[in-house]
Amino acid sequence: MVHNLSAINLKTEIREHERIPFKTPNKNAHIEGIHRLLEDKCLSRYKFRSYIEAYEAVSEYIKSYNKVRIHSSLGYISPVEFYKRHWKEQQNR
Repeated sequence: MVHNLSAINLKTEIREHERIPFKTPNKNAHIEGIHRLLEDKCLSRYKFRSYIEAYEAVSEYIKSYNKVRIHSSLGYISPVEFYKRHWKEQQNR
C-alpha cells in the first residue's frame, strides 16, 4: 500500500478510475485486501469526531504499513528494509 494522502498531491495528481469487469473478483483482490486491513487495523478501532482525526489516523496507519510493518511477500522484513537491501544490491553490481 503506497499512498500519499497529502492535500497537495490530491489536488495536483490526476488519477484515472478503472472499473473491473463483472464477475472478476480476482482483479480486485489486492485493493479489497488493503481495504480489509485498513478497516480492521485502523478505522474500526476509533470513533472519529472529525474528518481531520480520521485523515490523521489513516495517514499514520499508511506510514506504518509502508515503513514499519513486516510483509511476508518481502521475506518478512519491512518495505523500508527491503528497499535498502535492494538498493545496496544494485549499487554492488
